[in-house]
Amino acid sequence: MEQIFSKLKFITNGEGFTNLTNELNLFIQKNNFHSGIINLTSLHTSCSLTINENADPNVLNDLKKYMQSVVPYDCYSSLSKSNEIIFYKHCQEGSDDMPAHIKTALTNTGLSLSFQKGKIILGTWQAIYLWEHRFDKKERTLNVHIIGEKTLNNYNEM
Repeated sequence: MEQIFSKLKFITNGEGFTNLTNELNLFIQKNNFHSGIINLTSLHTSCSLTINENADPNVLNDLKKYMQSVVPYDCYSSLSKSNEIIFYKHCQEGSDDMPAHIKTALTNTGLSLSFQKGKIILGTWQAIYLWEHRFDKKERTLNVHIIGEKTLNNYNEM
């Protein structure tokens, strides 16, 4: 059994989803791991990690729009009978700042996944996404911790 710690950087295109599946599988293979567990942690408070469908892009679009309706920009309506409009106090980095933090709190910043034969075990229509909650393009860093068995063959030689 061996383990490694590393950091991977990804550039997002602003609010939406970046598919990480292929890059993560390549990382596992380049480090010659056969089977084990990969633990991913986002090192940011305004993006998250999720597993979802990779076949129909409408799924991701619907998720994004749903989250925008649940966590509006600038302000929200109180759930009390008064329906008071409440403006976010934290807005130093723009109108997407506080909503991004709320979206991250409602989702995941870490995933632990099993892999075999150098590939993360996912369902047929699943992929791993970094879900960017900010408007602008961002560089995001994931902490990666792999614990597993090394392969006898180098994947690059197969």
